[in-house]
Amino acid sequence: MARKFYLLIAIVVWVAGGSVQLGCAQEWEKVLEAAKKEGKVSLIGPVGGDRRDVLGEPFQKKYGIAVEYWGDRGSGIGPRLSAERNAGQYLWDVAVTGTTTGLVTLLPGNMLEPMEPALILPQVKDPKQWRGGGLEFVDALFVNPKAVKPDSISSYKDLLNPKWKQKIVLDDPTRAGPGQATFTFFYLHPELGTNFIRALAKQEPTVLRDYLQELDGIAKEKFLVLIGVSDIVAEERMKAGVPIAIVDPRKIKEGSDVSPGSGGLAMFNRAPHPNAAKVYINWLLSKEGQTGFAQVNGYISARLDVPTDHSPWRVPIPKAIKTYTQPAVDIKDDMTALFKEAFGR
Repeated sequence: MARKFYLLIAIVVWVAGGSVQLGCAQEWEKVLEAAKKEGKVSLIGPVGGDRRDVLGEPFQKKYGIAVEYWGDRGSGIGPRLSAERNAGQYLWDVAVTGTTTGLVTLLPGNMLEPMEPALILPQVKDPKQWRGGGLEFVDALFVNPKAVKPDSISSYKDLLNPKWKQKIVLDDPTRAGPGQATFTFFYLHPELGTNFIRALAKQEPTVLRDYLQELDGIAKEKFLVLIGVSDIVAEERMKAGVPIAIVDPRKIKEGSDVSPGSGGLAMFNRAPHPNAAKVYINWLLSKEGQTGFAQVNGYISARLDVPTDHSPWRVPIPKAIKTYTQPAVDIKDDMTALFKEAFGR
């Protein structure tokens, strides 16, 4: 049922099938006129000034409709929206966020509107424009290339070598984020699973909750391997000259998981600017909107006409394990319980 409510714009987009609706041009003009009268669209999006800018400025310039933007991590979105709605406040039109937030908070909270009726433009509605079941976001390991050669790790089981004991840092998988996605991948992988997680715990890795602290630990060689950090934050540090390198997931035997990161798109019910929300959704799912969003985040868009050369290592690996689906969400309690048991937390 989630396909009626939630779109994963950077990873896999579920769009309306069949022929393009007749009269879509007239419908678009009508919605656009009403949207301009509403004057703005209220958007919840990922943190970061560059993400705020790419999700707001081009749209405002093109349509003359203001974007009211609130950036937050998934853990902060649910409590705020629940408090607002309990107080009878319906302040937001659209959300661009992670799938855990969508599947665990927004959908069960009956906060979302069916998306399919909001798709109007032919370039958005046409299934041929999208990767059929294509995937985008790939988690990776990170190392300090001065201390560890990235190609020296060809399997996650290599991390069980005694030389890595107390030299691994990982992002806490008990909270939503890349650490949780990575450990969900470990849990679901038939060649890794619970035995691997228990064995990894015996390596006595350090568990942190701050991306910059995790990355600085690698850069200063306090740790040698980092599991589950935000690759976007990592690449920002790499561009600044910090000695961090990606272990290419395409060269690891077990492959990698795939998820949309912060690439989930939702439209709220009882939205204050419903027409502006429709215009925004169609713009963000267009080639223009997806190109900017993908480049800023380093994502690979599900649109076939959006370039992928900015992050080739993120191009989907065949048969990669999906950590963003409802079944994956359903096992996270079991995975978290195993992690706490094995790691003594």
